Amino acid sequence: MNQPLLFLDVDGPLIPFGGGKHETFTTADLGNPLLSRVDPSLGPLLLALGCDLVWATTWFEEANECVAPLLGLPPLPVLDFPDEPTPPRRHWKTHRIVERAAGRPFVWIDDETTAADRSWVAAHHPGPALLHTVTASEGLTAADLATIAAWRATVA
Repeated sequence: MNQPLLFLDVDGPLIPFGGGKHETFTTADLGNPLLSRVDPSLGPLLLALGCDLVWATTWFEEANECVAPLLGLPPLPVLDFPDEPTPPRRHWKTHRIVERAAGRPFVWIDDETTAADRSWVAAHHPGPALLHTVTASEGLTAADLATIAAWRATVA
């Protein structure tokens, strides 16, 4: 059986934003000051989850060029999002993620998922799915990773 997919957003989960002070991990000129908020220790932790990682972000291929090297990740597949209308109350990524998962178990790490997305996924995706909402001002935390690892352990 294939490993579960892990759809990964950048803004919010990997680049915390909003109120509060954020730790800076690099002072190098990265072309985007927000990239200094990417915690390089997250890369090995994400790989250790035992999922096939896929970028699900508006960074598109730039996630491979700018973010993946900071995390020590290889280039990852990038989910494309066709320009189509977004249904009310549902995130604009939801349909495309379920389509790409094609029945495979998946985790979706984002800061914008809602109960409406969870309901739609439950009704339209036959496999196990975890839509994990990260607090955008904190980014992906050890507690988030523990929740995902516990879910992953149930999906053998």
